[in-house]
Amino acid sequence: MRIGILNSGGDCPGLNAVIHGVVGAADELGWEVIGFRDGFEGLLPPGDFTVLKPKDTVGILKLGGTILGTTNKGHFAAKVGKGDIAEVPADIVAKAKRTMEQLDVRALIIVGGDGSLTTGLQLYREGWPIIGVPKTIDNDLHATAMTFGFDSAVNSVVDGLDRLHTTAESHKRVMVLEVMGRHAGWIALWGGIAGGASVILMPEIPFSFEKVAQHIKDRDAQGYHSSLVVVAEGAILPEGDLVTIDPNTGGEVRLGGVGDVVAKRLEKLTGKETRSCTLGHLQRGGAPTSLDRILGMRFGVMAVKLASEGRFGRMVSYQAYHVDSVPIEEAVNKLRLVEPHGELAQAARAVGICLGD
Repeated sequence: MRIGILNSGGDCPGLNAVIHGVVGAADELGWEVIGFRDGFEGLLPPGDFTVLKPKDTVGILKLGGTILGTTNKGHFAAKVGKGDIAEVPADIVAKAKRTMEQLDVRALIIVGGDGSLTTGLQLYREGWPIIGVPKTIDNDLHATAMTFGFDSAVNSVVDGLDRLHTTAESHKRVMVLEVMGRHAGWIALWGGIAGGASVILMPEIPFSFEKVAQHIKDRDAQGYHSSLVVVAEGAILPEGDLVTIDPNTGGEVRLGGVGDVVAKRLEKLTGKETRSCTLGHLQRGGAPTSLDRILGMRFGVMAVKLASEGRFGRMVSYQAYHVDSVPIEEAVNKLRLVEPHGELAQAARAVGICLGD
């Protein structure tokens, strides 16, 4: 039995842990694992791949990124802008399928986010033996309670806020930290709470600059002369706009710059010196946390289990501390968003954090 694995979409801490889990579990069954390089592109003739043996995964648990490489561009891109989906052309699918057949790959494990799994669903519907593993630092896939990489991303936000707190206190400033989160504010909310933020702004909760400014003024009057503001890159301005770097990329728009906008508006409204900082890809890099290493490894083991049972067209899922699976079609295009009045948001408000509403 020979199975394949590829990483597709953005990188995140824990990808190598999944590879480790897949290779280890497959070896126990006497199977061989083919790792395709640079996502789906590695499937195109003549094929760009490597045979993965247990000795090849020794020591990779602690490594960020992925030893196989990944891409969110190329012939298999599923996201074409504003959430729209594009099918992979039939000739590209046919070429990739020939590689699968020539290598005698009997199952293909796709480790990716919503876009990559959408491509995986198309391939499954066309007869491919597909198994999905959810991957996104945004933690916004509806069919799983947590994705690996999220905990590592939150930790980087907390570290950033810890560092900004000291400089904010020294200068009595407002510091704005822009974090990732295109559609969902989980990184902002978790990181903001854990890092002691005064204000957290997210895509799910409409906010008012005046209310945020008043919150900062009230803190100032109470003797708190510095404030930390966390804003997700996908937070929508009161005017209804997203802040983008380049809206004409031909795919999903590149978000970025909302932190600077928020900082300038708050400085004008509060009269307090305000600076902004963007974490950007620092949230994707570096060694995964122990939680992400273990979760990634468990996801890889479960993917091999699904292959051994012939349960294709399913995605590994984590619910109630247990790793199982759900149909891929139930997982894609359904985002898990922050509930504006959910328990976590209410807890944040209860301890004096302003969510902008």
